[in-house]
Amino acid sequence: MGRTALYRDPVPYRPARAEVHLEANALLLAMPDGRIRRHHLDGVHATTSDGFVAERSARGSSELIPLDSTVNVAPRVLRRFVRMLVLERDGERCVVISPPEQGAVAPGVVRVPEAPHDAAIVDNDAWDALADWMLCGGRLASRSVSDLARLSTIATPHFAGLIGEVAAQRALELVWLDAAGPLRGGFDLDSVLQPLVDAAKSSARAGEALVSALSHAAGARRRRRAR
Repeated sequence: MGRTALYRDPVPYRPARAEVHLEANALLLAMPDGRIRRHHLDGVHATTSDGFVAERSARGSSELIPLDSTVNVAPRVLRRFVRMLVLERDGERCVVISPPEQGAVAPGVVRVPEAPHDAAIVDNDAWDALADWMLCGGRLASRSVSDLARLSTIATPHFAGLIGEVAAQRALELVWLDAAGPLRGGFDLDSVLQPLVDAAKSSARAGEALVSALSHAAGARRRRRAR
């Protein structure tokens, strides 16, 4: 994404958030009004860009603001900056945006697209994790333990368990490779899984991934010793 000119806006603005629930092949968005939007991810094309959300800064969403008894003026509209994740599949389009609270796009300085009115607003951490997952092709195989820890915070319980198993396998590979090499002792399971431990301190979903990782690692170690 390119650089976008922003200016500060002291007016508090915090629109309601959607909650992300990621499965291996589907994205569920729990919208603020209680609706659940499900989007299948097989064959989806993902892109990111800068954008903006238009927000009327005076008297709600009135089309005209009465200045006095005889004159109406148009309300001032702020173009609030967002990051947009666009998912397209079979003619359907889903847009997930970061919170429009990082400042406003300076008018006349740069052209960026407007986010659709039905775009799902999610927290920055959730947006980062989801965008990273989609742009890497939705594959666990190439993810580091740190990547998997971040991903687990937006996963469904079932997917979090799978993420934990993959994280454990990745950690064990590092530990066993280190043990067989000339410089032994550089890695141990606890240190390699530390990103998942840290994520679990603030995320119940990451906690489920951590439990799965520890269970899988214990079983893998028993099987290795039994050979």
